[in-house]
Amino acid sequence: MRKETDNFRDSAIMEGMTSIRAVLSSCSASDCRIVEVLYDKEKKAKKEKELRYLAHRAEEYGFRMTETDAANLDELCTGNTHGGIAAVTLPRPIPVLTAETLLAERGFYVMIEGIEDPYNFGYAIRSLYACGVDGIILPSRNWMSAAGVVARASAGASELIDLYTVPSGETAADIFHTKGYAVVCAAEDTDLCLQKAKIPYPVFLVIGGERRGISAALRQKCDFAVKIDYGRNFGASLSAASAATVFAYEITRQNLF
Repeated sequence: MRKETDNFRDSAIMEGMTSIRAVLSSCSASDCRIVEVLYDKEKKAKKEKELRYLAHRAEEYGFRMTETDAANLDELCTGNTHGGIAAVTLPRPIPVLTAETLLAERGFYVMIEGIEDPYNFGYAIRSLYACGVDGIILPSRNWMSAAGVVARASAGASELIDLYTVPSGETAADIFHTKGYAVVCAAEDTDLCLQKAKIPYPVFLVIGGERRGISAALRQKCDFAVKIDYGRNFGASLSAASAATVFAYEITRQNLF
């Protein structure tokens, strides 16, 4: 049976100015992923400032500016928050994490497994970026094929943060260990609470989805596991995006404040 989230696969439409600006931030005259910007002709006067900015960038980077109508934009986009402007883009090239990859000396990298839809994936990236995480490690199954949706949900953060793919979490853990990083995972079956744990940089944090957690093989690669101590007796798990926010803030707080 086809899942609703399958509709988001292979979505390379950046919706709204926040996502488009994030893509443009990584563009150069010789390397720009934007192919075409479409805008609602009925909103031309209202969006004059934004369109003037985009027209200037189109001259610089060589993409097209095309008038269209609201119906066409609504059909093209997966959401309704494009505000009358959307961009057709090429896929973002994402490097593979290897032992030769240059990482931050006192870095903070995160991998999240098992997120079930691109919106939650984007929300998690937004929080991680805001907390100062240096990069996201993407497992083989991830939502970057729905880059437009992820960019919108992350307020453009997915286009600003470093991304790397990796064949497996175990491979990622091995690579980070060789670079002197502690590998920490979020888990419920541990006595070590996040509020009491000491997690200095450099650190590689692994968070599993609320349904499956992380694999036993990856758990064995971790130096230690940490759990979030709730404020009341609560039998359910936080969403992966919520857990990522809590972990990222606390680890950042310990290291920067």
